[in-house]
Amino acid sequence: MSSQTTSLAGDEFTIPTYEQIGASSVPADQAQERCTYLCGNSLGPLPIRSRKLLDEELSAWATRAVEGHFDHPYGRNWTDIASTVTPLFAEIVGAEEQEVACMSTLTANLHLMLSAFYKPTSSRYKILCEAKAFPSDQYAFASQVRVHGYDPEEVVIELAPRPDEFTLREEDILKVIAEQGQSISVVIFSGVQYYTGQWFPMQRITKAAQEQGCICGWDLAHAVGNVPMSLSDWNVDFAVWCTYKYLNSGPGGIAGLFIHKNHQPQPQYAGWWGHDPQTRFAMPPVFSAIPGAQGFQQSNPSALTTASLLGALQVFKSAGMMDPIRKRSLELTAYLESKLTQSKFYIPSHKAVRLMQDSTAQSGPSFTIITPSDPESRGAQLSLLFLPAHLKVMQRVSASLAANGVIGDKREPDVIRLAPAPLYNTIADCDRAALCLENALCSLLL
Repeated sequence: MSSQTTSLAGDEFTIPTYEQIGASSVPADQAQERCTYLCGNSLGPLPIRSRKLLDEELSAWATRAVEGHFDHPYGRNWTDIASTVTPLFAEIVGAEEQEVACMSTLTANLHLMLSAFYKPTSSRYKILCEAKAFPSDQYAFASQVRVHGYDPEEVVIELAPRPDEFTLREEDILKVIAEQGQSISVVIFSGVQYYTGQWFPMQRITKAAQEQGCICGWDLAHAVGNVPMSLSDWNVDFAVWCTYKYLNSGPGGIAGLFIHKNHQPQPQYAGWWGHDPQTRFAMPPVFSAIPGAQGFQQSNPSALTTASLLGALQVFKSAGMMDPIRKRSLELTAYLESKLTQSKFYIPSHKAVRLMQDSTAQSGPSFTIITPSDPESRGAQLSLLFLPAHLKVMQRVSASLAANGVIGDKREPDVIRLAPAPLYNTIADCDRAALCLENALCSLLL
C-alpha cells in the first residue's frame, strides 16, 4: 500500500464517516468513507482496543459488581488498575515508573503540583509562563498566587512574543530567566503551545531555570503523545498532562503527572489512594504516602477511563512508541505545510503582519501559518491565521471544510488548527485538507 493511504496504526481507530459528521457537500457515493479528521490535538478518535476494554469493564461491573476490585474476570483488579498504565506513561514521557501517576484531571493535578512546588518567599515569589497560555492554566496560576496573598498582575510574568511576531524566541525566554530568575519561584510553560503549536525547547529552559534556583514545570497537554520527551534525563521538576488529545483516551479522560525522583514532596492534600497500598484497606488513621508521584493520588481512579486509556496506550506500544511516531509526524506535517504554502492564498507571516497593521489595506482572503517552520520547534500541528478579519474568513472557511468532511479546530477570531496525527492520518488526508481549503477560499471570491 502507498503512503497516500497508509498510517502507522489507522486500522486501530474508528474514524467517523462523512455521513456521521454531517458532511453535506460530500457526494452520496462517498458518504460511508471515513472523514478527514485533523483534530486529534483537541480530541483523538476512538481506539478499537479502548472500546473492547470498556466493554470488558462494563461486563466485569455487571457480573462481579464490588468484587471486581479484587477478583476481576479479565485480570485487571480495580484496586490496582492504574498500574497497567504507569509503565506506558513512563515510556512515553521518558521517566521511571515511580515518577509518574495516572490520576485525576489536568488542572486538578496542576493545582496539586503548584501546592507542592510553589513556595514563595519574600525574595522569590514570581511565576513565569507564556502569555496566552491555555486559560485553565492562567486561572490556576492566578488562584495559587492569591492563596499566598499576592496580586497575579504583579507576580505572574506572562512572556509574549515580540511585536509583529507570533511565537516566542528562545533567547527572550532565557533572557528573562537570567535577569529575573532570583525572584522567580516557578517557571512553567506549555510543552507545546496550544494556539500556535510551538514546541518550546524544554531541556534548555529547564536547565536555565534551575541554574537560577527556580523550579521548572511543564503542562504537556499538547505535547504528550505528540513529541518525544525525556523528562527524567532533562531533570524536569514536575509535569502534568491530559490524555484525550494525542493519547486518544476519550473525552474527559483520566490525566497524568510527573515528579522527578530527586524530589520527595509530602502531598499537601492527601487522599487515601496515595496511601501505602500494603495498608490502605486497613484504614489507618495516619497517612503514609507512596514514595514518588503516586503518593499524590487522592481517590481511586475511574476503572472505565483508565481502561480506555490503556487501550489507547497499547496502540502506541504496538506502533513502537515515540521514535517511529515522531518520524512519521515530521513527514506528515512537512507535507501538509508544503501543500498549504503552494496555495495562491498563502502569504508569508511578515506580509500578514503588515496587512494586520494597515486597516486601510484592500485585500482578498488569505492566510499564513503561525506555527514555527522549524520542525524541531513544532509537533503535529499547523495553526492557520486567516485575513482580513472583517470578512470573517476563518468562520466561512471552517464551515466549508466541515461541509466537505475536513475536521479541524477553529479558534476565534481567526485561526484554524490542523493536526495530522501520525497514528491514523495519511498523506491523502493532507491532500484533501489542502484541496478543500483552496476550494473554500476560492468560493469567497465569487
